[in-house]
Amino acid sequence: MPRRPLYSKSGKARVTGGSHWVAPDGVSPVFAEMPEEDRGPTLRRRIALWWNGLYGRHQGKLLVAISVAATLAVVGTYELVSPPAQNLTQRQLNAAVNFAIDKRPRGPSVASVAYSKIIPSVVRVNGYDPDEPGTPPAKANAPNPPANNPPGNSPLPNNPTAKNPSDKNGLQEDFHEKFTAVGTGVVIDDSGTILTNLHVAAAAKKLRVVFSDGTEADASIVGAQPENDLAVIKPNRIPDDLQPATLASTQGLRPGDDVVAVGFPFGIGPSASAGVVSGLKREFQSEGEPPLTNLIQFDAAANPGNSGGPLVNADGEVVGIVTAILNPSGVRTFAGIGFAVPIENAAAAAGESPL
Repeated sequence: MPRRPLYSKSGKARVTGGSHWVAPDGVSPVFAEMPEEDRGPTLRRRIALWWNGLYGRHQGKLLVAISVAATLAVVGTYELVSPPAQNLTQRQLNAAVNFAIDKRPRGPSVASVAYSKIIPSVVRVNGYDPDEPGTPPAKANAPNPPANNPPGNSPLPNNPTAKNPSDKNGLQEDFHEKFTAVGTGVVIDDSGTILTNLHVAAAAKKLRVVFSDGTEADASIVGAQPENDLAVIKPNRIPDDLQPATLASTQGLRPGDDVVAVGFPFGIGPSASAGVVSGLKREFQSEGEPPLTNLIQFDAAANPGNSGGPLVNADGEVVGIVTAILNPSGVRTFAGIGFAVPIENAAAAAGESPL
């Protein structure tokens, strides 16, 4: 027959199969968990023990591996969420470039600012012989340097014999047929005093100047400085709104500074050409002529007709008077080297001061 279970009356827990059976009342069994230290390790505990051991043995390698994995994860995520690259057509590329160009901030160039400031003061200087109206081309040449001059070493010829190619394109007058000299000048005071080159002013019996507003007037030489190829001329009448140029000392002028030459090359103009100061205190000499010293060398284009015109800085202030070009080939056209008399010398010839 079945036996009845026996219960301990002591109330003490008895270990049975990893559990405590407690009978406080001596009758009802109660199940209680075994203390954690008495039980075997769980899965989580086993993983923690494994990781601690692994980390302790390979700490450096694990940190590097984790960093690489994190970087790859970030890059991979970016690749997944970023839009695919577009294959742009040439038309789309052109449209993008044009859009960027159109959106650039635009402003006047250095040359245009300088030109706008000096142009009211620039005059055309024409030399003519009143006894020979319509001077033929054979007699249209201004006095040239002696024939044995070194090639290209001469003041700017103010009236070349070569036919002006622009005549076929609507030029109103053939300047080298009508005038014995064509050059440029610049007004330096309110009374109409004009600075120009002596080789322009002395090349004709009569001088006629044309102001920026179209006013024409006969002029005469009132001063000269042959050692600097400078002449001071005065017109017999001036416009009511005459605007003299602003003169600036060359003391602060440096090679590389922006300059603009304004004048009437080949009688076309007024024309502007931009460049930089190439050098200072240069010397230039024509055979049999006194040397010109302390000159400004520049690379703004200058050609016959620019003689006597202003060389201005970026602010439109006159720093020199264009006087000569150097072309080793012997052709009297611009080859990258021009010379100007500093305004200090030019202003002194007129009794003015640029300061």
